[in-house]
Amino acid sequence: MTTATTDERALEELQREHGTALHGFLLGLTYGDRQRAEDLVQETLVRAWLHPEAFHGPYESMRPWLFTVARRLAIDARRSRLARPAEIGDDALAATPDPADATESAVAALDVRAAVRGLSPEHRAVLERIYFHGLTVKEAADDLGIPAGTVKSRSHYALRTLSGCLPGYSRPRRHALSSPAARTPQ
Repeated sequence: MTTATTDERALEELQREHGTALHGFLLGLTYGDRQRAEDLVQETLVRAWLHPEAFHGPYESMRPWLFTVARRLAIDARRSRLARPAEIGDDALAATPDPADATESAVAALDVRAAVRGLSPEHRAVLERIYFHGLTVKEAADDLGIPAGTVKSRSHYALRTLSGCLPGYSRPRRHALSSPAARTPQ
């Protein structure tokens, strides 16, 4: 069984007559991505080749048909890209620690334990109940005999302290006027 396709000469003329405009139209739809636009032009022309009946439509020019097909292809391509997770390069994978490496997790656990030991007993007690025992703020407050707002405040300041002393964290620089040296007269 053979499928009817568009004559090669008609397709060449179609590309010659509408190719540049079609490419410009698709550049706009792909936010200037030339490679995607070129791929979509080719896919649009394949559709024209597979549908010779479009050449015998009631319109004078094939441009409206081509632009409609191209727009639909661009929309479909965008939807399919958004439905897939983002692709990452090999360099990102090389920089990611191996989850099976017990050394990395052991070092991280030691660092976290040391940092938690450096907290005040009040801050440590709140974090232990919330993060290690899985209690809610209200449950931790009842257990410690303090208000829920105090539990929230202590957990906030404890986490802030931990984030400053754990490896791999870089504190944002403070404004020059907030440093003690900037406030003392010279």
